[in-house]
Amino acid sequence: MEQLIFELATPEPPTFANFLSGPNREVLAALARIAEGEGTETGLVLWGPPGVGKTHLLRATAAAAEARRPVQFWADPMSLTSDLPAPSALVLVDAVDQADAVAQGRLFTLYNALKAAGGTLVTAAELPPARMPLRDDVRSRLGWGLVYELLPLADEDKPAALATYARSRGFTLGDDVIAYLLAHGRRDMTSLMTTLAALDRHSLASKRPITTPLLREWMQRGLGFAGSGGADRPR
Repeated sequence: MEQLIFELATPEPPTFANFLSGPNREVLAALARIAEGEGTETGLVLWGPPGVGKTHLLRATAAAAEARRPVQFWADPMSLTSDLPAPSALVLVDAVDQADAVAQGRLFTLYNALKAAGGTLVTAAELPPARMPLRDDVRSRLGWGLVYELLPLADEDKPAALATYARSRGFTLGDDVIAYLLAHGRRDMTSLMTTLAALDRHSLASKRPITTPLLREWMQRGLGFAGSGGADRPR
C-alpha cells in the first residue's frame, strides 16, 4: 500500500486545466492563444516570485502546443544550443534571468531567428525584463513582447479556489479539510493542487472519503506532497 500511495502522490503533468488562474486570467488566455498558434507577438515574458506557477505554465503551454507546431522547452537557459529553430516554432525557456554570457548570446540569436521565422519565444524569470541582469540588447528584445507579472492567489481566495478545483475533479471538500490543508501544507497553489489531486487518487484507491482524519494521517506519514518538506518548491 505504501508504494501505491507514493505512486499516487506523483504530481500530475502541468496543464492549463490544473492551474488556478485567480488574478492571472489574462496571462492564461495569452498563453492559450500562443499554444493555438494565434499569438501575434514574438515574445512573452512571465515573471514573479517562486511558487506562483511559472514553470507549470511554461510546461502547460508546451504540452498544449505540441500537436500544432514545433516545440522546444529549456528548463535551464545554459543548456540552450546554437541550433536555429524550425519555422513557426515555439521555444520556451525557464529561469531566463539566470542566463550566463554564452546563453545570453544564444538568446539574442534565438529571438532574432524566431522573429524572422514567425516563431514565438516564451520565457520565465523572477524579475521583469528591465531588471534582469542581462545584456542591454537581450533585455530590450525580451521587453519588446508581452510582459506579465504572475501574481499569487491571495490567502483569502484560496479556500474557494480549492473547493472549485475539487468540484472540477468530481468530489467535495469540507471546510475543515481545506482549513487543515492550508494550516499544515505548503500554501502555494501549485503544491496545494498537487496535494489535492494525489489525495483524490489515494481516496479512490483506499475507498475512503476525503476527510480531515484521512488528510492528517496521509500527511503525517510523510506521503503527501505538501507534507514532504524536502521536495523542491515549484517556480
